[in-house]
Amino acid sequence: TYEVNFMMTQGVLPFKYELTTKCGLTALAGLPPFFELASVLGMVASIEAHVRARFGGQGWTDAEMVMALVLLNLAGGEHVEDLDRLEADDGLCQVMLEIRGYRMTRKARRELKRRWRKGRERAFPSRSAMRRYLMEFHDAGEETRREVARAEGVAAFIPAPGAHLVGMSKVNQGLMASIQRHKPVTVATLDQDATLTETSKLEALYCYKHFKAYQPFNTWWAEQQSMLHTEFRDGNVPAGHQQLRCLQEAIALLPAGVEKILLRSDSAGYQHELMKYCDATDNKPWGRIEFTISADVSQELKAASAKVAELEWERLYRTDENGDRWATNQEWAEIDFVPSGDKRGKNATPYRYLAIREPMSDPELPGMEKPEAELPFPTAIFGSKVKKRYKLTAIVTNRTLPGEQLIWWHRERCGKSEEVHAILKDDLAGGVLPSGYFGANAAWWWAAVLSFNLLMAMKRLVLKKEWLPRRLKAIRFQLIALPGRVVRHARKLVIKLGGGQTAYQLIVHIRTAIANLLPTPAT
Repeated sequence: TYEVNFMMTQGVLPFKYELTTKCGLTALAGLPPFFELASVLGMVASIEAHVRARFGGQGWTDAEMVMALVLLNLAGGEHVEDLDRLEADDGLCQVMLEIRGYRMTRKARRELKRRWRKGRERAFPSRSAMRRYLMEFHDAGEETRREVARAEGVAAFIPAPGAHLVGMSKVNQGLMASIQRHKPVTVATLDQDATLTETSKLEALYCYKHFKAYQPFNTWWAEQQSMLHTEFRDGNVPAGHQQLRCLQEAIALLPAGVEKILLRSDSAGYQHELMKYCDATDNKPWGRIEFTISADVSQELKAASAKVAELEWERLYRTDENGDRWATNQEWAEIDFVPSGDKRGKNATPYRYLAIREPMSDPELPGMEKPEAELPFPTAIFGSKVKKRYKLTAIVTNRTLPGEQLIWWHRERCGKSEEVHAILKDDLAGGVLPSGYFGANAAWWWAAVLSFNLLMAMKRLVLKKEWLPRRLKAIRFQLIALPGRVVRHARKLVIKLGGGQTAYQLIVHIRTAIANLLPTPAT
């Protein structure tokens, strides 16, 4: 036997540490308002209604499990084990336990108490309980189908989502509807893109970049700055695989009030079936879907671009926030091109193809020209007398906007959707997958998506405009990670906030704005 002395000896500088427990202190005094917002927007009740991974009336509820993952993401945790860090925050635990029984009837309180035969001691699930919960999202039958598909030579297999994963999608759909009610828009610009989530899991498959990964395919709603739809996939599934189906599923999730849909995609979406669907006029109730998609730079497209006279190439200009225009080193031209795969018929309105060329910065010495295969992007040689190599890209569209405006509108997709992927994987826990089981990882990814959308709801519906461009690390530093002490006074729980007058005013503003989101009682 030995005695552990938690009193540290004096170090170099004049301070020391002592261990204390059950002290009411919290380092996350700004985290409970996120739970409050989720409750007001109906997200907590929606989890309980739709996910339904908990059965038998014992132990943790679905809402407690999923919201624990959401709070873990927002607080900065990346692993299931980080739930112990939340549990060690005594003040936060007191708040969460108080919230759990708020406004419950006496009967509901008794039923809640009966869920725990030996009594409840924790405010957050243990790591083992969370791992068991995540396994409820894994479908062993789909793994059997995967093996059959492999034996039959199917290269890309996407497991069908089980009822619990579909429930997560319904939770997100309800959250989008709540945001739409408070911030209504009539246009939905959908940006579709896949992102690689690198992993060392033995069960993971190799992606096209030759490392093991999963590759979720996402649909971003630009006007609401939220993730409308996501599909968790293995790393070997091509980005554009079944993209039309994903678009149709995303459209079905749009809330009431949307009157027009637009689509932007990279070259993975350069599929004639997808473009034909968008261009049709019977996509009720939104009608024709206007799109811009990065086109494959084929030899036929290069040949069509080479036929454009030099005088027809227009300089591409950028316009800054002040309205000033300045020239880039790129040029664009609308080309006469109908690909061989376009089988819509002679009476169909042809798509517009815009080619963009950019001169190679490094000159090529005679006899030392690099073959295009060695370059990471397509190139073409232009000029009749003086030949010069250019980087060549192209977009296809059914929109009628002027060419320059169309190009910049299409490029808005690149920056934002990729930024969101970085936030999901780096700022949140989406990039650190917890399991070798596909369904468990899919649920973990969904928790990151729900966390991100709740964060955007906080920024757009509650916080002031200056918070919109701030990254999550700034929000954690200035809002979530506020020091506080939780005490009881007059039978009420009080969070005595540290951080100064500014922090107090911020929290009061947030809670007032959240309360204002509640529906007005009928008179």
